[in-house]
Amino acid sequence: MIDLRSSYVCMGTLVGYDASYFELHDADLHDFRDSTKTREVYIYDSVRLGVRRNRARVLIQRDEVVAIGRFKDIAES
Repeated sequence: MIDLRSSYVCMGTLVGYDASYFELHDADLHDFRDSTKTREVYIYDSVRLGVRRNRARVLIQRDEVVAIGRFKDIAES
């Protein structure tokens, strides 16, 4: 899971990275402007129900990243 500075979050399988980008496969790139859920609720639901894959491959600019986490580290509440 990658939290971005913008209204987006991206979840998927991290397959590579370099000085500029993170590469994820089988990813869900979600824009919260199109959602009524909070970021925390959407991520928690994705951990419980699975990633809603809408991209085969995504490149995320490293300078847009706020945080990176693993699903197993998401706290249950």
